[in-house]
Amino acid sequence: MTINFEKNGTTLTAKPEGRLDSANSPGFEERLEPEMAGMTQVIIDLEKVEYVSSGGLRVLLGAQKEMEDRGGTMKVIHVNPQIMQIFDMVGFLDILTVE
Repeated sequence: MTINFEKNGTTLTAKPEGRLDSANSPGFEERLEPEMAGMTQVIIDLEKVEYVSSGGLRVLLGAQKEMEDRGGTMKVIHVNPQIMQIFDMVGFLDILTVE
């Protein structure tokens, strides 16, 4: 999995590519956590993500909780219809800010 990170002041944008599944989500989490240090806003851009499994959902939920604990914000952008349906089914649309 390829992940591009962009920082603009205290805003981090993470752009994973491919699948956020049980094989790739631990690596995404491992790379995302240190990048979040000192950030007040995290944007997860899923434009190039084709699938999110329960492992990927766990990473997103963990990042959301981490940002809330720090008094920051997180949003998820460019979610394709299939992933949006998964977010809806598991109740993530009530937990995450999705644009």
